[in-house]
Amino acid sequence: MKNRRRALVLAGTAAALVATLIAAAPAPAAPTASTASAAPAASAASKLAAVHGGGTVAYPYVPKEHDIRFTVDADAAPWSRPFPAPGGEQGMPVDARGKVTVYHAMPEENFTAVAEAEVDCLVTGGRTATVTAVVTSSNVGWEGKRIGISVQDGERGAPDRVGFSWGIANVDVQPDGSVSEPRVGTCMAPAPFTEVTKGGFKVTPAPLAPRPKP
Repeated sequence: MKNRRRALVLAGTAAALVATLIAAAPAPAAPTASTASAAPAASAASKLAAVHGGGTVAYPYVPKEHDIRFTVDADAAPWSRPFPAPGGEQGMPVDARGKVTVYHAMPEENFTAVAEAEVDCLVTGGRTATVTAVVTSSNVGWEGKRIGISVQDGERGAPDRVGFSWGIANVDVQPDGSVSEPRVGTCMAPAPFTEVTKGGFKVTPAPLAPRPKP
């Protein structure tokens, strides 16, 4: 278990950091009614952002036998997560709800790493979305860790793409040469740098929601 956990946490070199990858379970069907109903009520004219789907990704820094997948079911729920800071009484326009699952099968170790996370933020720009979620359960000790996922919904035959906040990003090198992994902030994720080889994602873009009236 020690080696398995080490494979999914920050290490002191770029090569070890790459080994942190985990990925998601097979894509579910359409989002559940409970997820959809969790978002605040909106007028018929309102349009809320969403990301749904899942897929296997190509990732060159692990053995080709590894099976790496992500699923994302995220729905915007603007102004629904108040936080204790000036201006945070109503939350943020990018507040969201839903679930992210990451899944990484490592045959040589006869082990599959899995983590499930609760979505807290979603922002879209065209066919690209960034989602963050806080891990609620895992078999690698990631509970409480916020992860960032970016998704690009391919068009005109282009493949979908995914990026994630561990593996090649989010490294803080200290003056003494030590390496740490900063906490991921809400809606923070790198560009979608991996290709989806099986499955796919649907990004529903929407403008930022207006601030609610007092």
